Amino acid sequence: MPTFDFLTNLPAVAPEVGLTVLSLLVLLIDLRWKGEQRRFIGIVAGLGLLALAVIPFIWPPTNPDALYWGGMVRYDVLAQIFKVTVLIAGGLTCLIAVNTSELGRKGEFYLLIVVSTMGASLMSAAADLIMLFVALETLSIPLYILASFSRKDKRSSEAGIKYFLFGSFASAIMLYGLSLLYGLTGQTNLYAIAAYMGGEAFTANLAPVLVTMILIVVGFGFKISAVPFHFWTPDVYEGAPTPVTAFVSVASKAASIALLMRFFTAVFPVGLTIGTVEIQTFWVNLMAAGAVLSMTFGNVLALSQKNIKRLLAYSSIAQAGYLLIGVAAIQAGTAQSVASVAFYMFMYVFTNLLAFGVIVLFGELVGGDDIKDFAGLSRRNPMMALAMTIGFLSLAGIPPAAGFFGKFFLFNAAVEANLTWLAMIGVLNAIVALYYYLVVIKVMYVDRGPDDEKPIAIPAVAGWVLGFTSVAVLLLGTIGAQMIYDWALTSASSLM
Repeated sequence: MPTFDFLTNLPAVAPEVGLTVLSLLVLLIDLRWKGEQRRFIGIVAGLGLLALAVIPFIWPPTNPDALYWGGMVRYDVLAQIFKVTVLIAGGLTCLIAVNTSELGRKGEFYLLIVVSTMGASLMSAAADLIMLFVALETLSIPLYILASFSRKDKRSSEAGIKYFLFGSFASAIMLYGLSLLYGLTGQTNLYAIAAYMGGEAFTANLAPVLVTMILIVVGFGFKISAVPFHFWTPDVYEGAPTPVTAFVSVASKAASIALLMRFFTAVFPVGLTIGTVEIQTFWVNLMAAGAVLSMTFGNVLALSQKNIKRLLAYSSIAQAGYLLIGVAAIQAGTAQSVASVAFYMFMYVFTNLLAFGVIVLFGELVGGDDIKDFAGLSRRNPMMALAMTIGFLSLAGIPPAAGFFGKFFLFNAAVEANLTWLAMIGVLNAIVALYYYLVVIKVMYVDRGPDDEKPIAIPAVAGWVLGFTSVAVLLLGTIGAQMIYDWALTSASSLM
């Protein structure tokens, strides 16, 4: 039952309260600070977001089965781990953008990042259809603005309008599905919906339930860049300012994956039957099909890319496919499936932001985002080349980077769920992906560039971000893997 005591409810939304305060602070200092002082707005926003990531540890979940704020949110370990994930993503994005000439001194940029992070954090804990959609739009609307933030670049304007149109269309389809779900059950709480559909009062047949499920999957598929709802991804990734691309690639995906798992395991739990058909079979098959299509399509098209941001866009589509392997494995009712997805998303934030951090810095100091532009980077700045190598090896799943354990846990969860065929397809796709990641590494270390003898200096803030994310990726691939995985295992009890 929902609880209403203020002190009991406060920990469930403490990060969001902090984000509201931080957004007001960013707005205030943006009005007050002038000239060179404005360079520190991003540092304030970034460190503020990273500090807020500590709150879920200060006030950890105490009753994972309780619903808070009138049943709108559920504060359990799954919400805890994904709140921390999106807050870290937002904080690192702000710090990455500090040294960019176009974004670094614009307070409104950081304000939008903070507001979007708030939506992502609320999505991680949403337990009601109304909160689900409000949080989704709180995340999405700032992202539409951020994608077109570079007013001097026509590609950015194009990216913004495409993202807005595709996003609005997907949101409308999803909202229609949610409205049908409410019409079928008369409930908005996710757990009340499942209870009603499992009761004798529910008389609808299978067809409208499946239509509703498919409509809702469209919205989730768009947010995580899964095939066939991926069309916006390459153009938005290439056209949007690179720090925005970095944020979209991790925060939006993390929040959407958290909500995807919570929604389908709550609304269509194991054992729920419509007539004589177990409904979970259908959404598991949808997830498995999406996994195969996303992995294969993303990796195959990434092979021919010449622009590094488009390459990472198709990589992101493939990564969504790997994540859907873990979501499909939830059918077995094992903790490994949920834990594997949570661990993968946690390490993916550091991995992708490490790669994009180098791209942002390189583009600002040198210019260009084609793969050939990175020729000779190892001679111009060995640390930048090493950071990019660590990030790409992690995306490829090569030890000792975190991506190795990320893929291992996902594939193992699929095997435990008797989806060995899906795990095998994932392994084959990982082998294909290794080629295009190694091509970029080869360009940095082997190819000769026209300015091989011109060193590149790393600004202090960027150096700290690259160093921190590099160490995090290596720790999550070695001694830290078990600790984070055990934390993720506890999140599984929230859904199983």
